[in-house]
Amino acid sequence: MKLKYTLMVWLITAFCGSRLMGQSLGIIQGTITTGTQGARGVHVTVPGKGRGTVTDDQGKYTLANVPYGTHTLVISAVGFKTVRQPVDVNSAVITLDVFLEEDMSTLDEVVITGTMKEVSKLESSIPVEVYTPTLFKKNPTPNIFESLNIINGVQPQLNCNVCNTGDIHINGLEGPYTMVLIDGMPIVSSLSTVYGLAGIPNSMVRRIEVVKGPASTLYGSEAVGGLINIITKDPASASRVQLDVFSTSVGELNADATFSFKAGKATSLVGINHFRYDERRDINDDNFTDVTLQQRISVFNKWSFATPTGKNSSLAWRFFYEDRWGGELQYERQHRGTNIYYGESIYTTRWELIGSHALPGREAFTVDYSYNHHHQDSYYGTVKFLADQQVVFTQLRWNKVTGVHDLLAGIPLRYTYYDDSTPGTAHTDGSNRSINTVLPGIFVQDEIKFSRQFTILAGLRYDHHNVHGSIVTPRLSFKLSPDNVSVIRLTGGSGYRVVNLFTEDHAALTGSRQVIIRHALQPEQSWNGNLNYTRNVTFARGFLTLDASLFYTYFSNKIVGDFLTDADAIIYDNLDGHAVSKGITFNADASFTNSLKIMLGATFMDVYQQNRVNGREERQPQLHAPRISGTGTISYTLPSGLWSVDLTGRANGPMHLPVQPNDYRPEMSPFYALLNLQVTRTIETKGAARWEIYGGVKNLLNYKPGDPLMRPFDPFDKNVAVDNPNGYTFDTAYNYAPMQGAKGFLGVRWTL
Repeated sequence: MKLKYTLMVWLITAFCGSRLMGQSLGIIQGTITTGTQGARGVHVTVPGKGRGTVTDDQGKYTLANVPYGTHTLVISAVGFKTVRQPVDVNSAVITLDVFLEEDMSTLDEVVITGTMKEVSKLESSIPVEVYTPTLFKKNPTPNIFESLNIINGVQPQLNCNVCNTGDIHINGLEGPYTMVLIDGMPIVSSLSTVYGLAGIPNSMVRRIEVVKGPASTLYGSEAVGGLINIITKDPASASRVQLDVFSTSVGELNADATFSFKAGKATSLVGINHFRYDERRDINDDNFTDVTLQQRISVFNKWSFATPTGKNSSLAWRFFYEDRWGGELQYERQHRGTNIYYGESIYTTRWELIGSHALPGREAFTVDYSYNHHHQDSYYGTVKFLADQQVVFTQLRWNKVTGVHDLLAGIPLRYTYYDDSTPGTAHTDGSNRSINTVLPGIFVQDEIKFSRQFTILAGLRYDHHNVHGSIVTPRLSFKLSPDNVSVIRLTGGSGYRVVNLFTEDHAALTGSRQVIIRHALQPEQSWNGNLNYTRNVTFARGFLTLDASLFYTYFSNKIVGDFLTDADAIIYDNLDGHAVSKGITFNADASFTNSLKIMLGATFMDVYQQNRVNGREERQPQLHAPRISGTGTISYTLPSGLWSVDLTGRANGPMHLPVQPNDYRPEMSPFYALLNLQVTRTIETKGAARWEIYGGVKNLLNYKPGDPLMRPFDPFDKNVAVDNPNGYTFDTAYNYAPMQGAKGFLGVRWTL
């Protein structure tokens, strides 16, 4: 009886206690502000408690029926950093006001590339895609070239399985049609497009802006298919110290170190990157290294100066050195240039200088300038290739707003010196002569804002090439904003590209083929149309950004390389016909109040050239241009904010590949996907220091292409007449996916 009585009292007490606790409910209320105003449409939630609301027009919110105790309030909104604020609910009403800080990693930040002026992404008349290190940290890589692999419509493409030359394709167009800028300056071009991209470390990047479609009206030659503007960190806003080191299970080691400091009225940022990989791995047993062995170092230093007029000026320099080689496993340094063991060895030394200075006075004049010197000392088997390139660029810009007109004008001048040891710079008398290109120009642009909803942008550029003469490139864009959440842009324009021999024949050098140029190559011309739609959607548990584009580009005078007629040669000529790149791209970026973020992208395209052969039209598809491709990122942060999981990936549909006549290898690649998984643990310490430990697996599905090399057992073609009825020769250009397979990685970041 006593036991039953005790149990009954315990049950009654527990029941009454639970009823009393159930009545201990409070209200959390307050105001969310950004700057001096309340913020409308901000999500305020208590994770795990089923409590959530959205702020009103004055930024006020109320959360009712919140149980007593300590909770974490999560506040999130488009364009601002998510705040996790602990709150102790111990009375009927708790007032908590929160200030939101702008998040530079969001899609609607200030962009420059589309119009060469700072403007909100949604306000830009030209569609610009923005990506920051926040995205690239979800799949850590040692350089920008590899990081771009998770951007929809942008495809870093390796063109050689031995030396790993690479370029960047936008919407299926080859690397020479993509212009790569650093802080708006034409730093990466011609010679440096092959190996220089791998030397740009992520540690120096503040954000990357991508414009798809011709941008020659503002940026001149090479911006035919699109451009990528790598904007470096601002010393004034950079972390005082940041260290990032990671290693992979195959032996790669990457180390980044940056630190900033003040010197009087100036601020400075110093960044050092070192990458090392020296493991001779041969997964597919063809006696060749799967990827190149590399030793690479990059030093970057940027200064920012505040002028008496309040306008900022900057000056930056970078040094880059790389030693890379790939080839037979028996290859050693002493075999360089011999026919004992096949190897492709490249030494690269590069200097860069970038500056931008706002001139004093009432008018908005700015002087931009850059200089780079790129030297390459290389052997491709027994073929020696020495090359030297210097590019000097300067530009005077003027910007003025008057009434509804936002005027921009510029006078650019670009000088290029190029010399190498190939027939490309050889004279008819047998001597070697450098190529000197002088390209002055002038451009004007007027952005007319008729109303908040409707804007027209018109631009025109004139360049005079010392060989090709006058070149004119116009651009016209219409922007319609029917409401505060959607934008429609229609853009049309012309692009051009002058002949840059090295970008035409680098594939030949990496594949031991002879270069044949049929006629004097003429500059290419393109016309492009792009229809873009962007919309921001806010709902109860998050927000969504949708972006879709239709694109069509028509090329005349396209420079094409014939890889098929002669297995030992690449024949270059202007296309007798035309080429087309057309398609549609979709992007969706969703963020939920439970800290789940999803970014998905897909591209459907058709890239081909229509050629006249013996009076007959022939359609030839573009190599390395999948008709269907997609990218995806799924990220989740646990409510504590200390653990996060990232799944990133890319999928490519079948693409045409460079095959030899009667090749036994498929001329189309299969559908394949590359997935990467990462887990990150954040450790907050006292003061301003922060630790992150991260690790995971790259190429989670362990996908590897088959038969990347033709006749790897006879790389010097010594025995092509023996048991070789199809006349195959050694070839390295058949590539469409990484060769390493699955690999683990582990890293640590420390930020002060």
